[in-house]
Amino acid sequence: MKRSRPGVSSLSAKNGVARTGTVAPTLATPPTAKSIHTTARRLSSSTSSTPAVENRRPVLPEFSLKDKVIVVSGGGRGLGLVQSEALMEAGATVHVIDRLPPPSEDSDFAKVAARGRDELGTSLTYHNVDVRDPVGLNDTIAAIADKHGRLDGLVAAAGVQQETPALEYTAEDADRMLGINVTGVLLTAQAVARQMVKRNQKGSMALIASMSGTVANRGLICPVYNASKAAVLQLGRNLAAEWGQYGIRVNTISPGYIVTAMTAGLFEAFPERKKSWPDANMLGRLSYPEEYRGAAVFLLSDASSFMTGSDLRIDGGHCAW
Repeated sequence: MKRSRPGVSSLSAKNGVARTGTVAPTLATPPTAKSIHTTARRLSSSTSSTPAVENRRPVLPEFSLKDKVIVVSGGGRGLGLVQSEALMEAGATVHVIDRLPPPSEDSDFAKVAARGRDELGTSLTYHNVDVRDPVGLNDTIAAIADKHGRLDGLVAAAGVQQETPALEYTAEDADRMLGINVTGVLLTAQAVARQMVKRNQKGSMALIASMSGTVANRGLICPVYNASKAAVLQLGRNLAAEWGQYGIRVNTISPGYIVTAMTAGLFEAFPERKKSWPDANMLGRLSYPEEYRGAAVFLLSDASSFMTGSDLRIDGGHCAW
């Protein structure tokens, strides 16, 4: 009999929960999701209220995504949605593709979309597409590029997680995991690259991998997930090698353990992880989705114009011991 342990998760928070949970700080009080986001908004509002600042050339303009059109897969909620909001704050028009049902009017997605429209002067649009559907992907992304006359970037955040011992993993579960986490990333990147090449336009992609693609997580039984994230790292390098001739840059982001609202029950099922996970990195705490906002903007903007085929690992030093 298959024994599937709790802890099913997703970097994009799709079809499960992220691979992290809520944990009390173990060292000096770390920044929280709320404090990080509040500080970012305060800085944004303070720099836009003074006429002298408005008339001054933007500081570090290479980080600007103004007039850029970016696709985010798995952006319906979770890490993908947080990154979508960061891209909009940098000036981008964002299109989300996700297999979840269209978000309700009172969802987090709707709130972020409203902020983009009313406060940021940009837009966040939802498209109900499965990343394993090549026809739907290509048609949707082609329509986005045709609408705007351009397509500048991709954040491939769609992914799922399943925690099951290797001896009990079924072929169906493995095929599903690899289909979404690897083939789905390839198909999404392929559809975006086709539009860039068609328009003879440069662009940038950030594929969401994981520190689990570099190490086997002690005490976390997810062999196929870890294999899929290692595949994303290698996929990113190979796409970068092939598409550099077109001016298309491809990099990966490897997050560490992330605290999300949906993981509150995870430490109830595995109470030992409340201590072992933070203790496994050099900062002695877990991360928040907001701590990856800057990474997405950096990789999609001209700030990383000479960076391709690289992995940006953000794991609190987990893999550096």
